[in-house]
Amino acid sequence: MDTALLFWNNIISTCGVPKIIISDRDPKFTSEFWTNLYDMLGTKLAFSTAYYPQTDGLAERMIQKMEDILRRFCAYGMEYKDHEGYTHYWVTLIQAVQLAYNTSQHSTTGKIPALVEKGWNPLSPVDQPEEESSNHPPHSQRFP
Repeated sequence: MDTALLFWNNIISTCGVPKIIISDRDPKFTSEFWTNLYDMLGTKLAFSTAYYPQTDGLAERMIQKMEDILRRFCAYGMEYKDHEGYTHYWVTLIQAVQLAYNTSQHSTTGKIPALVEKGWNPLSPVDQPEEESSNHPPHSQRFP
């Protein structure tokens, strides 16, 4: 049920029910539970062909990019210790990496994922407004 909860929290609750899911033949997505869920939701499940470069290559490039970004963040020593004392460098960085990834133009598509998915590009904390506005209270305006 962990996968189902992740699917609900990260896909359905933020993006809605997908019309189609492309997946490998991992049992996590082909079990009776999942096939029944897809039927109830009206979601079509399409399988990628094993070793098919057009699907495997895109997924692998995305995974490599995410690993590279996390590795760079972790190199700066950001760490998180769980209740058992184990150190997890990447746990606290996932959302920041997700924002960076989804608001950056991708070389494979030439598009920004958030713009394609949502129709607008969310601003990141490092983005600067295009125009200065005097409507902000003095304490929230930028220093010269």
